[in-house]
Amino acid sequence: MADILHRIGATASPDAVYTALTTIDGLSGWWTEKTTRAGDDVIRFRFDLPQGEDGFDMKVLETVPGKLVHWEVVAGPEEWIGTHVRFELKQQDDYTVVLFRHEGWKEPVEFMYHCSTKWATFLLSLKELVETGTGRPAPNDVRISNWH
Repeated sequence: MADILHRIGATASPDAVYTALTTIDGLSGWWTEKTTRAGDDVIRFRFDLPQGEDGFDMKVLETVPGKLVHWEVVAGPEEWIGTHVRFELKQQDDYTVVLFRHEGWKEPVEFMYHCSTKWATFLLSLKELVETGTGRPAPNDVRISNWH
């Protein structure tokens, strides 16, 4: 198994970061504007790509206010299904540190390389959102390749 790992720090409270990770307004403010709920425990994320709309559904497995958000991918690209996305939050000095994991990839395929870079750009968007009030969610995100 292979994992994507990132660490960022934001000059915002753990509660502010947690809100950005657990509310539709927060998620659509840093990841994709096309974020909706599909029931009580599933969040749908959609993106407009050159080949049409695409995305994935995340089942919320666990949340601990100001500390943890844990999802499982239940629909989307084959490589993502069954993987887990985890945001661990902790206060260090004036920063909320986010330890990010997208874990459980079967193997490090080229799509994983792409997703690792995209996760980094979206985590920087999260940082911008909680620090300034404005993130760079899709469709205004950083284009990194022909895959977007």
